[in-house]
Amino acid sequence: MTTIADDELRLRIEKAADLLRGRRIALLTGAGVSTDSGIPAYRGEGATPRSNPMTIQTYLGDEAARRRYWVGGHLGWRAFARADPNPGHHALAEMESAGVVSGVITQNVDGLHLRAGSSHVIEVHGTMRRVLCLHCGQVFDRRDVAGQIEELNPWITVPENVPLAPDGDVLPESIEGFVIPRCTVCDGMLKPDVVFFGEYVPQDRFRAAESLLRSSTAMIVAGSSLVVNSGVRLVERARRRSIPLIIVNREPTRADAWADVTIAAGTSDVLPALQELLS
Repeated sequence: MTTIADDELRLRIEKAADLLRGRRIALLTGAGVSTDSGIPAYRGEGATPRSNPMTIQTYLGDEAARRRYWVGGHLGWRAFARADPNPGHHALAEMESAGVVSGVITQNVDGLHLRAGSSHVIEVHGTMRRVLCLHCGQVFDRRDVAGQIEELNPWITVPENVPLAPDGDVLPESIEGFVIPRCTVCDGMLKPDVVFFGEYVPQDRFRAAESLLRSSTAMIVAGSSLVVNSGVRLVERARRRSIPLIIVNREPTRADAWADVTIAAGTSDVLPALQELLS
């Protein structure tokens, strides 16, 4: 097994592997899976505090807030897009290839599971790769919208190193003069294809996540504090079926009392170790 120096940690990983062996595992992942790729979490170790996260109500109703969001999002997006999958992402992709993992339900919007090679990925909170028109429904590649931003705002420069927030944006120093991108089809309002605070997870995505969980006989929660209700609802469904539940997260979660094994450690260490034991 991958070298794990801590004896208690190693025993917990081995206990988890014993419970999971021979089962089809559904994964629920959160921001803690991507922190080792340089993308900070909202909570816990390495988190970037946000006193006023963008809500859907503010985005729709406040043009100045929307402008600030697009400036910060553009400045951080290119750095966000350069992030590479880490050993935790790769371990899950290898377990899926080996038939151990049935799929990944992720709360992350960074696309790193797909880039690592996982093929069955349900992005319940959306993805930063796409931008939607809220009027006509047109879908755009984020790269095309970035090109429009730079054409409308030729003065804007993207710094090499910026402190990222969890969704890939930065706090801009100035928004003066910035022109917000618009839909090139109908001139409607654009919005990244992500679920904002105060917005519901689309029903089709949640049903797909439920379907993946129903086809599985065990569940791992990795890198999520389970503060968001959509994650807790999925864990509750696993608990009602009495299937093994393993939680891997540095800090306590809302569902620790339901878990068969909790592992308080980083996912980049634990997931590769589980992959070795199970594959």
